[in-house]
Amino acid sequence: MRDDASAIGSDLDNPFWSSLRTRHAAIALGDDEVRRYPADYAPFLGIAHAGVAPEAIAAWLAPDETAYLIGVAPERTEGLTLRAFRPLAQMVRETPFESSSESHSDQSDVGGGDARGSDARGSDVDADDIAPLDARHRDDVLALTALVSPHYFRARTMDMGAYYGIYRGGRLAAMIGERLGTHDATEMSAICTHPDFNGRGYARRLTAMLANRTLAAGRLPFLHVSYENARAKSLYERMGFRLRADVGFWSLRLKND
Repeated sequence: MRDDASAIGSDLDNPFWSSLRTRHAAIALGDDEVRRYPADYAPFLGIAHAGVAPEAIAAWLAPDETAYLIGVAPERTEGLTLRAFRPLAQMVRETPFESSSESHSDQSDVGGGDARGSDARGSDVDADDIAPLDARHRDDVLALTALVSPHYFRARTMDMGAYYGIYRGGRLAAMIGERLGTHDATEMSAICTHPDFNGRGYARRLTAMLANRTLAAGRLPFLHVSYENARAKSLYERMGFRLRADVGFWSLRLKND
């Protein structure tokens, strides 16, 4: 990994494009100026620069499909409907969590809810109740994301990286996964907790665990969070993540004549 987040800024400034050219080049659809994920992986599209012609982008959109861009959007939009949302906070952490107390200063969870205290097995950042998730857990993962984070998770999203979860009583209580990636950085995503298990610090523990594993691999952990999700952003700030940049966020469709 290069020395700090600023050294890899150009990749993180255009993360969809960077990921589709590096970490996910093998599954990317597109060409030298426009690339996208297959629809069953993610509704994400990236462009090399803002000057890409709108017809070049339109060639990779299906009728009635909504795709999303972050970081870079086209300057020209003839034949396209481009909708801007509030920018996302792109946050990074450059040092590992050194102790369970650092990752457990409170028991907040991204999903919100009551504060019922920590689980008896939840004292360690990398405790043995955090398990890798694979194809056997796909139905549980899809059910949880559909319940709490339905917008961008697709049938094969969990094939984009490593996923981890915490089970309680045979139910997937919380999860986290890897999504985008650049030459030097890996995005943490799908950080969510089932409402029945809020307030136990599971999201915090999973986030600390994956951040440590990412850093141990010589890569920079980063994440994106909406300013409208103030609870989640506050949690990441308390965990020591810092704001690297606000990145633009747009939806994109073919214009219906």
